[in-house]
Amino acid sequence: MIVTGDLWEKYMALLSDGAEESDALDAVGLQRYCCRRMILTHVDLIEKLLKYNASEREQARAARTGR
Repeated sequence: MIVTGDLWEKYMALLSDGAEESDALDAVGLQRYCCRRMILTHVDLIEKLLKYNASEREQARAARTGR
């Protein structure tokens, strides 16, 4: 079984070095189209999500409502 999650950074490094997408997918060992799809359609949102801190929102809401 192949887990695609740990291949993302390797794939991105290969692309940064100028590799074509198909060559980068081959280099990280993804041969099946279902696994290749997981990498090709991935949207890297973690940096955007880290900007929103739920505890800060709760503190601001509590300050506005006086709780």
